[in-house]
Amino acid sequence: MKKIALLAGLLICLLSVGTLSAQERRNNNGNSPARKLQIAQYAIANLYVDQPDEDKLVESAIISMLKELDPHSTYANPEEVKKLNEPLQGNFDGIGIQFNIAEDTLFVIQTISGGPSEKAGIRAGDRIVMVNDTLIAGVKMTSDDISRRLRGPKGTKVQLKIVRRGVDGMMTFSVKRDKIPVHSLDAAYMVNSKIGYIKINRFAATTHEEFMDALMSLKDQGLEHLILDLQGNGGGYLNAAIDIANEFLGQKELIVYTEGRRTPRREFFAKGDGTFQKGRLVVLVDEYSASASEIVSGAIQDWDRGWIVGRRTFGKGLVQRPIDLPDGSMIRLTIARYYTPAGRCIQKPYEGTENYEDELVERYNRGEMLSADSIHFPDSLKCTTLKEGRTVYGGGGVMPDYFVPVDTARYTKYHRQLSLQGAIQKVHLQLIDKHRDEWLKTYKTYKAFCRKFDIDEAMMKQLVSEGQKMGIEYHEEQFRQSESLIKLQMKALIARDLWSNNEYYQTINAANESVTKAVELLEQ
Repeated sequence: MKKIALLAGLLICLLSVGTLSAQERRNNNGNSPARKLQIAQYAIANLYVDQPDEDKLVESAIISMLKELDPHSTYANPEEVKKLNEPLQGNFDGIGIQFNIAEDTLFVIQTISGGPSEKAGIRAGDRIVMVNDTLIAGVKMTSDDISRRLRGPKGTKVQLKIVRRGVDGMMTFSVKRDKIPVHSLDAAYMVNSKIGYIKINRFAATTHEEFMDALMSLKDQGLEHLILDLQGNGGGYLNAAIDIANEFLGQKELIVYTEGRRTPRREFFAKGDGTFQKGRLVVLVDEYSASASEIVSGAIQDWDRGWIVGRRTFGKGLVQRPIDLPDGSMIRLTIARYYTPAGRCIQKPYEGTENYEDELVERYNRGEMLSADSIHFPDSLKCTTLKEGRTVYGGGGVMPDYFVPVDTARYTKYHRQLSLQGAIQKVHLQLIDKHRDEWLKTYKTYKAFCRKFDIDEAMMKQLVSEGQKMGIEYHEEQFRQSESLIKLQMKALIARDLWSNNEYYQTINAANESVTKAVELLEQ
């Protein structure tokens, strides 16, 4: 009942913002939408033949109303809110490990440096078989179920039983949980003596701080020019995007502005204190780069500050405001559109949620991912950049300055099956578990590993065999077509587990055509 009353009150508040004379007359006549909803709720609660689940009805009503608005106005229950906020808040309480599950066993991939597990003596390669008194190995427990048992309030202890290669029997560790950082920056390294690379996976509360630490470190290594990788970055906090853009733009240069029916125009300008206003810049984007990623790339493009390389971005130009409800649930309501400095709204059309979700598939089907010539914008969406007067378009994402098609030559059905069913991941874990110490002794540095290590024929035969055990039929022609890609992916995964994500991206980016194009542009 409290939820019903709250919903009615919320609707009344939203409908009463500003001067709504016509609506006010309707309210005075007792004919308002909120009143209609109240009557329906009262009738169901008091007259329905059976006892209704009022909480469920309220949630269904909210979800149905939001679906009528736009694809980004959403409702989340308390559990969903917690999961949504965690990656953006920058930390959670836990034991500080990265893990994978293979053969129904948890493998520790890495311990967080300085984290609780490292302090307790847990190592990469360890298998966790019990958490407190609960067996987690060999019982087909999901990753989420395991995470819930490992996580807990800061200061609490959890007892782990671990199997370690070369040690007889099980080892017992008591780990005191602590705050564990959730990083939004995946990698930062020098491509060569002058060009640095930074990859941001989302725009979170800690993104700007992480970015600045990475940038300063790369500057100490000789950085003059930068590749900012926003491929696959679905967005996050508006303020984080503004802070990142500020590092590249000059004083009083507009970064973005927002405006809505009941939300006055609000402008966000660069302060002029950015730390990378002079060096050459390339921003990498793709069809999954959205929202905050489009704010950054749109501002860079509109001010002719750098080159945008890749494929047309997702096209999300709507601003959501979170409305917290008393039970911990939340409504994210679209209140405004955002516009790039040149006045572009990059929001793609959203008539019908189903069509909206299928739009990326349609891009593939009409050949857009393979050729820029398949992309057409009406002249009504034309804008010009603010310094060089180049033509750019709104109404459907940010179109890159240099188009890079999807690489289809090495992708086959057989490779896709090996990837999706986890065969590549499983074999790489088997290899790293068996050879970790040997490889670390053989390859003292990543440079040596990168130069000398190869995925050999025996490893590939192991992969084919593992795939067959999973029911993946071997296809000789497709295997040969995808062989170089599979080897690169496995080598990158091994590099990550021996060192870090930096080494993973250094390895995998050797086949990333967008990175190759970026380096070419920066070396001109």
